[in-house]
This record gives sequence, C-alpha cells and structure tokens, in this order.
Amino acid sequence: MVLRKHNGFSLLELVITISISLILGGITYMGLQPILLQNHVNQAYDTTMMVLRNTRNQAITQGHEYYVIFNPAGLPAGTIQVEYQPPAVGNGALPPLQLVMNYNIPTDTSFLIKAGVPAATPDGFGAGINAIDFGQTLATEPLNYVVFMPDGSAQDGLNNLNSGIVYVCRTAGDLYTSKAVTVWGATGRVRGWSLVKQAGAPIWVQQ
Repeated sequence: MVLRKHNGFSLLELVITISISLILGGITYMGLQPILLQNHVNQAYDTTMMVLRNTRNQAITQGHEYYVIFNPAGLPAGTIQVEYQPPAVGNGALPPLQLVMNYNIPTDTSFLIKAGVPAATPDGFGAGINAIDFGQTLATEPLNYVVFMPDGSAQDGLNNLNSGIVYVCRTAGDLYTSKAVTVWGATGRVRGWSLVKQAGAPIWVQQ
C-alpha cells in the first residue's frame, strides 16, 4: 500500500511563524512609535497655522473682524475657537460674537512650554514663560486671543495692535517636540518655528 503524504504546516510550524510575525511587528512598532507621536505634534502645529492664516484671509476677503481664541473658557484644553464679530447696526453697540468653528489639536499634544526652552524666543515675542502669549505690544497680562481685522492686521478687542506667540508640543515628549507660531500685529503675518539642537543647544528655526 502506498501512503499518501499530507501537505500543509504542522501546529508547531504555525506557532513559530506567528511568534516571529509578532516579534517583527513589535520591533517595527517600537521603531515607528517616535515618528507617529511626532506626527501628532506636526498635526497640532499645522492646525494652529491653518486656523490663524485662514481666519486672517477671511477677515480680509469678507471685510469683518474675526477672533481666534486659544483654550477658551468652558471648552477642553487644546481647543482653538474662531468667532465672527458682526458689524454694529447704525450707531448701536456691536452684536455678540458668533461662533464660526471649534478646532482641536491631538489629545496627546498641548499648548505648553517645556522646561529648557531658550530665552531667545521666536520673533522676540515674550520670555518663553506663557504658552499662549498674545498682547506683546500691549501693557497688559498675556492674552489668549487675537483679532484679525479687514486690513489683515492682528489686534486685541480694543483695536490695539496685538503681536504674540503660541507654543505647542507633545505633553509627554521631550523638549525637541516643541514648535511655535508667531503673529505680528502690524501686518498679521503668521510664521512657524521648530526647536532644534545646534551645537548641543536648543534654538528656534523658522519653518
């Protein structure tokens, strides 16, 4: 009698194959994890840049005032709120602000300053102490908002030019996950910055 040979894998071979696949998958994940986490910081930075620039463009094209508010009261940390200021009717008072949109940065990122941020701040705004630091051209406490005007400038609620900076980083990350966005009051110019190591020390580099 001729015995027929069975084709296929034995249970032991399957277990070994699955084990190797899991080990390789774990190594790959561990290698990619820092990249994936830094991508969250990039998303938070891109969202912040996009909201500021798009809102400024709206103010110019529509000829109205628009507010950008960081971490508004009553909303989760990491929220960026855009509001529209309707014009006054006749010589009356301005109507209440109207909500346009709320944006959120990834939950593992924050508007935050890490210890070790250099004293030389982007665009020279602030002292690297307040994570949301608008009102640089004003003798006031740091503001958490900026108003874009129809001429493109950035002001406060009293029509004073308002320059400032906001920092973003991964909450559990190291110093070099930090990024920053600056707004110059006179023109409303928005610029982005990354913190990099040069000659062993942190320095802000414009992106």
